[in-house]
Amino acid sequence: MDNSAILQELLAAQEAGETVILATVIQARGSVPRHAGAKMLVYTDGRTSGTIGGGELEARVTAVAQEMFHDTQPRIIPYALVDPARGDPGVCGGEMEIYMETYQPPASVLVIGCGHVGQAVAGLAHWLGYRVIVTDDRVELASPTVIPDADVYLPGDFAAIWPQLTITANTYIVVVTRNVLVDQAILPRLVSSHAPYIGVMGSRRRWAETQRLLLAAGLPEADLTRFHSPIGLELKAEDPQEIAISIMAEIIQFRRNKPAP
Repeated sequence: MDNSAILQELLAAQEAGETVILATVIQARGSVPRHAGAKMLVYTDGRTSGTIGGGELEARVTAVAQEMFHDTQPRIIPYALVDPARGDPGVCGGEMEIYMETYQPPASVLVIGCGHVGQAVAGLAHWLGYRVIVTDDRVELASPTVIPDADVYLPGDFAAIWPQLTITANTYIVVVTRNVLVDQAILPRLVSSHAPYIGVMGSRRRWAETQRLLLAAGLPEADLTRFHSPIGLELKAEDPQEIAISIMAEIIQFRRNKPAP
């Protein structure tokens, strides 16, 4: 597989919402199986595409890639291919350096609820460079007329649009609906998603009532830890624009300090 095919596959993975690691040979000295520029993709399930040399070398790179799905910082790893007895991954006689980097799907904000706060969050998230997805069962609100800067509009009942959603480990969910009954219907579906952040709007009293309804409907208490509520940093925000700033500030803070899963 040539490098252009590898890069096309990487882009396809991005569009499908998959995170992949790209490993590239950046230095090769002496006798080595592949030379500078050779590339390999590693998927979360351990699959690989392309080759940087095969054998033990690729097995070690694949193992490092699995670590990088949690710690996404790029890294350069040197390998000597001289003496397996001392731990080298080969006997070719040369040396290689492999540059590894993580490619995640675009950072997205899913706004559930397109009232005044949802509209403000969508506009601010777009300005900040996020891919914005909006949904509301009030179909007239989840529209370009009301929210001109969204990338995806999903009007209609949440249960009906749920199969159309691709929620990745780089999707941040903002639940800003009009009442607790709507939240009760929506939140259980979000628990098992890959989203690292699910924020729910409302006062502490409203969140207490939402929790009561969820538990009464059979949601395990442990699942309540998936939700951030009241949503946003405490800025004493009042109007929708200020609330949107507090919400996006919390997402940025969470994203930059996200612990490894």
